[in-house]
Amino acid sequence: MKVRDIVAVLDGTLLVGESLLDLDIDAACGADLMSDVMAFVKENVVLLTGLINPQSIRTADLMDIRVIVFVRGKSPTPVMLAEAEKNGMAVIATSYSMFVSCGRLYEGGIRYSGTRAPR
Repeated sequence: MKVRDIVAVLDGTLLVGESLLDLDIDAACGADLMSDVMAFVKENVVLLTGLINPQSIRTADLMDIRVIVFVRGKSPTPVMLAEAEKNGMAVIATSYSMFVSCGRLYEGGIRYSGTRAPR
């Protein structure tokens, strides 16, 4: 799924990263715990989170995540957007919950990015 399709499926707003609209994304990871992102994320993934702080941008950069979706109507700060833009990321905002956002992406063909969590 291309980033432009993610924006459309989530009725989202692209905040930065217009040059990445044609980037193909294979999987998704929905998490508010950045330690989970670091433990389970694979390549070519979109991160969905409600965590509005610079750590979400830093974690995405560390994990080579190029696309972040902020859910539940959360708005990243101008400083976060500048950092994302500097790191070559696309940032999308949606009013949908994490659950609904993940479900809509799944219906559109995106699959989970991680491995099964240990029990």
